[in-house]
Amino acid sequence: MAQSRTLDGKVIVVTGAGRGIGREIALLCAAEGAKIVVNDPGSASDGSGSSAAPAEEVVEEIKKRGGIAVANFESVAEAIPASKIVKTATDHFGRLDGVVNNAGILRDMIFHKMSVEAFEAVIKVHLMGSFYVSHAAARLFREQESGSFVHFTSTSGLVGNFGQANYAAAKLGIVGLSKSIALDMGRFNVRSNCVSPFAWSRMIGTIPTETEAEKARVEKIKQMGPEKIAPVVAYLLGDASKDVTGQIFAVRMNEIFLMGQSRPLRSVHRGEGWTPQTVAEHAMPALKPSFYKLDRSADVFGWDPI
Repeated sequence: MAQSRTLDGKVIVVTGAGRGIGREIALLCAAEGAKIVVNDPGSASDGSGSSAAPAEEVVEEIKKRGGIAVANFESVAEAIPASKIVKTATDHFGRLDGVVNNAGILRDMIFHKMSVEAFEAVIKVHLMGSFYVSHAAARLFREQESGSFVHFTSTSGLVGNFGQANYAAAKLGIVGLSKSIALDMGRFNVRSNCVSPFAWSRMIGTIPTETEAEKARVEKIKQMGPEKIAPVVAYLLGDASKDVTGQIFAVRMNEIFLMGQSRPLRSVHRGEGWTPQTVAEHAMPALKPSFYKLDRSADVFGWDPI
């Protein structure tokens, strides 16, 4: 018996779909029966330049495989262009069922050397872009009382990394955005989840490879193809995930992780209240055994991908 397609009849917007993870998501969702808006302005990994080719090539690939897709070249970093991405879906296909906020850029730099422009540029694409596209789609989802958002976060924000204050701030902000959407729109059967991917991409290609340890790390990452991320995203866009919302999933090769969310670890109290002195003498010594270390993603995920 032929396996049923999980996204038949659905219309999905995928931002940053011209290359890497976004491309694989668009291809799989199309193969699962969805009509796809392939959004990508064709910029370099730092956000500079533009080209229609990446989005157009993915659309052609989808059509060659028997799917349905249309290209969109708008930037997510401004509200009006971002709203046109959603309008492309309704203009061409008459509805919208899912949004994948995957578009991103990198401007890595150690914090004290990071420019204001580099910080703001990354925030605008990742965090503001996720908001702009989601906000444009939200009223459609409210009116039809259905819809699914999948936002891309990163362990750079969930755990930590060197030289990525802008990226980490944006990616952790996206977690808060996703949870708020899940809370506010759950009554309308609208879901919102985050995916934190481990996969080789253009952006990961900016990692330094000067030392043997750095080279070895990059070789491990290269084993993790972007196609490994797409199945979880397709699932979250489909009806089978109708009870899954407000969650954070990490995907690494064949591993799927449910990531933690901030909750109290330990508490102390004094009936008479606190002074700076008693905080130093009592509270901090009691809490210190539960302090988090200054971990990076590689420290937490210290085993080879499976």
